[in-house]
Amino acid sequence: MSDEALVEMVCSGDRMAFACLVERHGLRFRAIAVRTCGDKMMAEEMVQEAFVKLWTRPDRFDARKAKFTTWFHRVVVNRCLDELRRKRPEALPESFDAADTRPGADTVMGRDRGLKQLFAALEHLPDRQRSALTLSYLDGYSNIDAAEIMKLNIKAYESLLVRARAKMREELVKNKTDLLSAFA
Repeated sequence: MSDEALVEMVCSGDRMAFACLVERHGLRFRAIAVRTCGDKMMAEEMVQEAFVKLWTRPDRFDARKAKFTTWFHRVVVNRCLDELRRKRPEALPESFDAADTRPGADTVMGRDRGLKQLFAALEHLPDRQRSALTLSYLDGYSNIDAAEIMKLNIKAYESLLVRARAKMREELVKNKTDLLSAFA
């Protein structure tokens, strides 16, 4: 059964249809949320809130305008970005010691050094550029689908992608030697 048909059933209060959507897409959107906000617990909360929104307001989805996965991707990413904007930490006064920015043991053990640098560089990009790169290169969307998700025409999306790659290149050049040795 298609996602769109399941959403129609959710509109009628069908719990099984809702459970099917959660089962079918929960892990995928959790992974997207983790990449967007960088925090597993926050990502789980954001995806859960997005599914609650789907359950309480399924009529917000319009199958004539987008595929379910495209629409729901936008809901999840927007929720993550809203939360990130809301929870920006305040800078400490200069008299405080600098925060320890070293990665935790679980990060060191779980990821390759080169990949960590790639993701760190990705975090330095503006939200829209990071979203464009994530959609195209990590989530595997075509440029047309990614442009639709970001509500851009294809030319504007591709221009954004060019700027994002250039900015990413600038970020990666800073650690060129480390990256080359990490992937050698």
